[in-house]
Amino acid sequence: MAIRFAASDRSTLGLEWELALVDQQTGDLAPAAPAMLEHLSIEDERGISKITSELLTNTVEVVSGVSRTVGEAVGDLQRTVEAVNEEADRRGLELVGSGTHPFGRWEHQEITAKERYVTLIDRTQFWGRQLLIWGVHMHVGIDHPEKALPILNGLLPYYAHLQALSASSPFYGGAATGYASSRAMLFQQLPTAGLPPQLQAWSEYESLVDDLVHVGVIDSWDEIRWDIRPSPKWGTVETRACDGLPTTLEVGALAALVQCLVDDLSERLDRGEELPSMQPWFVRENKWRAARYGMDAIVIVNSAGDERLVEEDTRDLIARLDPIAERLGCSAELHDLERIIDVGASYERQAVAAAAAGGDLKAVVKSLARELREGFPRR
Repeated sequence: MAIRFAASDRSTLGLEWELALVDQQTGDLAPAAPAMLEHLSIEDERGISKITSELLTNTVEVVSGVSRTVGEAVGDLQRTVEAVNEEADRRGLELVGSGTHPFGRWEHQEITAKERYVTLIDRTQFWGRQLLIWGVHMHVGIDHPEKALPILNGLLPYYAHLQALSASSPFYGGAATGYASSRAMLFQQLPTAGLPPQLQAWSEYESLVDDLVHVGVIDSWDEIRWDIRPSPKWGTVETRACDGLPTTLEVGALAALVQCLVDDLSERLDRGEELPSMQPWFVRENKWRAARYGMDAIVIVNSAGDERLVEEDTRDLIARLDPIAERLGCSAELHDLERIIDVGASYERQAVAAAAAGGDLKAVVKSLARELREGFPRR
């Protein structure tokens, strides 16, 4: 099966931000997306919708256009979010960005009436129904199809950094899970989700998709939901490792990190360098450590098995990427990662909000809604 990788300008950026709808009074999830989307029509200059439905009727996804800079992409998202917020206000609702809802019950949620979602739940049943989760997806343009898989593999050593910085799902179904990211553990239950295989050639990817279609696992490549995957339709590598993010500052900071990493890897390929890689079992261990311990994770940083605290390694990574960020125009956003470290990632802030309220998880939802409206994280 030949899969064409679309032409794309190097390091252009597209963002997808999944947001939950909650009742302003109770903080519980509200199945209002279908009704809201009937009244909202926001499209880019190509006629592509900037707001879409998702698996559950309690969710809307806002989508940026193709942007050159992180600031442009985040500004695009923010304008759409403001329009959605106006409609939400009229309905007594709030928008919340988080990997999970602190106390929402998966048994009470409605599936969006689209064939692909109905088929997904019919196949995955009990485990699929438990996917009460949200994320942020980041597309970065690749200027040559032969770069896509090497860059994907080159991103895997940084998976733990993305997971730890974005971790925002410490609660699930009203319980403290002991994980910074419950979402990471939940989503990998799907048969086509989780970490990608480390393929070396585009023909290997085409063969894999062909095999999965042949045996009926998928109907199309876009049903492969790896944490990092090639996106042939857009000519990008799509990073899907991040939990749902509460603020535009955090969306911008993580997007800057991803854009800088991809651009750096692309530049190194242009110079004829062999990109560093990491054993799949190290990558898998790092994913678990970051999901469990967040910014306190001690992660494996190279194929030799050397380890560091992810916070320390992230600060050094920011410094190393500084020249790339300056070239791409995202220096301010890249250094916003330091603000996330200093005030605490979302899972840490949620724990503080819950403790301050004597364990009342409604207070966590209120804090998430406030942060989304303000656009920046704070204790």
